[in-house]
Amino acid sequence: MRIPADSASTPHLGTTGSNPDPLPRITERDYKHDRISAISALTVSPVRHRMGLYCQFHRKNIQQAKTCGFLRHLLRHLRGHVIVIWDNGKPHQGEPIRALRRRFRRLHLERFPTYAPELNPDEGVWSQVKNTLANGRPDNLDDLAAALRRTARSLRAPQPKLRWCIHQTELPPFLR
Repeated sequence: MRIPADSASTPHLGTTGSNPDPLPRITERDYKHDRISAISALTVSPVRHRMGLYCQFHRKNIQQAKTCGFLRHLLRHLRGHVIVIWDNGKPHQGEPIRALRRRFRRLHLERFPTYAPELNPDEGVWSQVKNTLANGRPDNLDDLAAALRRTARSLRAPQPKLRWCIHQTELPPFLR
């Protein structure tokens, strides 16, 4: 194990200047089954190589119907052929997804290998979102949803942040 040390080879034990009173009591909230589920896609335009980020947030688990709705949303906003590369999760398979693909011939669905998050650029999006929201403590699900939307919106504009999501993967260089 590597421990940062000063020139005396002993760990620095700094003070924070905080009140030495006992630690505050943190109460645990009982959210039970409350959740916010997210579905997102990074896009790359074929000619100008401009990056885009599309996100939707839901109060329930993402299932096939919501996945189909998200794919229709992408098809409304993107021209030409749309190639989606995703994992093999349950919301990404089944008859509703196959029916949508048959209906929209310009929609192409490809799969990452099983258990390969290191290949998925979308993992970089959620890594940045988690870093931005770290140490936050929303009071309720509405506050969390607002923070998620705000953070996702802030990632849409800066191209370098979106490009990092692709470059940090282990995809072959010609796909980056």
